[in-house]
Amino acid sequence: MGEGANSLFPNYGRYPLAFVKGEGSRLWDENGKEYLDLMCGLAVTNLGHAPKQVSERLKEQVDLLWHTSNLFHIPNQEKLAKLLTDNSCGDAVFFCNSGAEANEAAIKLARRYFQKVLGKKDQYEIITFHLSFHGRTLATLTATGQDKVKEGFAPLPEGFVYAPYNDAEALEKVIGPKTCAIMLEMVQGEGGVNRADQAFVSKVAELCKQHGLLLIVDEIQTGMGRTGKMFAFEHYGIEPDIFTLAKGLGSGMPIGAMLGKEKLREAFSAGSHGSTFGGNYLSTAAGIATMETLLSEKLPERAQELGGYIVSKLSEQLSGNPLVKEVRGLGLLIGIECTQPVADVIARLQEQGVLVVSAGPNVIRLAPSLLIAKEDVDRGLDAISSVLNKQAAAAV
Repeated sequence: MGEGANSLFPNYGRYPLAFVKGEGSRLWDENGKEYLDLMCGLAVTNLGHAPKQVSERLKEQVDLLWHTSNLFHIPNQEKLAKLLTDNSCGDAVFFCNSGAEANEAAIKLARRYFQKVLGKKDQYEIITFHLSFHGRTLATLTATGQDKVKEGFAPLPEGFVYAPYNDAEALEKVIGPKTCAIMLEMVQGEGGVNRADQAFVSKVAELCKQHGLLLIVDEIQTGMGRTGKMFAFEHYGIEPDIFTLAKGLGSGMPIGAMLGKEKLREAFSAGSHGSTFGGNYLSTAAGIATMETLLSEKLPERAQELGGYIVSKLSEQLSGNPLVKEVRGLGLLIGIECTQPVADVIARLQEQGVLVVSAGPNVIRLAPSLLIAKEDVDRGLDAISSVLNKQAAAAV
């Protein structure tokens, strides 16, 4: 712990580690110890740490121009927006600084579309799902389907309704005259790496069409190639009206984005929403380099193949382990659900130089770089299996 640690609010439960260097899937701490990173800063460094393609673009930009504000045209922003729309079902992009801000923008766009474009001022409720996670602003923590993030922040804004995940019948029952949108994660990362069923997603899309609702897909953690497609909704054969990005979009540079269909453009007229830093020269330079690398090196396809290998190998190595309930995931977003809390497993892996993170108290979450070497994957999986199998043997 550094000498300035007491100058910080204690709102983070930090591990007793501080890193000073990163390269690819490796991190080094203050004492020079090397770690294999299988969590990527919470699914942010999709290309690994300090990727050369992004670093070179940032070094070039940092000597030219950093910030002018959105009162002026920003060529980098326009280039990144075109890369995103050319490679998705989105038609227009709003840039911000984080996933919470992207989801906040999605909520505002949905409400404003109904109120200002359709003239339906009483339709403002958004349905979200139990165990979802959408951010830490007042609106997005209210949208989140977990009570633990809401404690102490009352009164919370109205306009959110919750339904069980993967339960189409229950969802249909909560759609009402005030509903304007349904907000969905294809894989609930923070909620335990829970994957949406195909039939459920198809029914959600059908209900949105039937009732004239907007479909919002939160791709903050699942986007940018992580699940084996550029965006996770592509696995399900649907096109959302709005979807949101952050985390992997800038390879560690703070950037978020909300994409929407053409019909929604009118709802965000000049002055209706904004962000001082959103989409500045540096963050969009990182975004451009990230997108170009994902596309040119076909990294979503690699994530799909490698993710299948990881799930298969872990399932084999942990077969018969009474502490392990299930290994599941999509692409390189993988969860190992255990029968007990996994904090001790994570600590033991850190001692061995392997970094993973939890997704709820009982799930180990793996979110390695899309460029991670196969031998590093094997090393990490062997370490995880060894720790879990030793714990199971000790419990007998």
